[in-house]
Amino acid sequence: MDLLRESSFAQYLTRQGIEQGIEQGLRESILAVLEVRFDLPPSHPYAERIANVDDAQRLKALHRTAVQVSGLDAFGQLLDEESG
Repeated sequence: MDLLRESSFAQYLTRQGIEQGIEQGLRESILAVLEVRFDLPPSHPYAERIANVDDAQRLKALHRTAVQVSGLDAFGQLLDEESG
């Protein structure tokens, strides 16, 4: 029984690690798009706000927004709307 619990816990940790890795990759992709399109520096406040998002679906939506939005201010408005 202990082995089963340890196995389930290891699977949970692996799943958590994979999810965190996906989220980190999405964050990096968003920041890369914003850097290329709008010359966003790593020290910009949006970078910290994006770093604090821990929901993969929201990060996917933010990535699509970063690719499609007309300007950095528009991205910020959408970031505000989603967090409010």
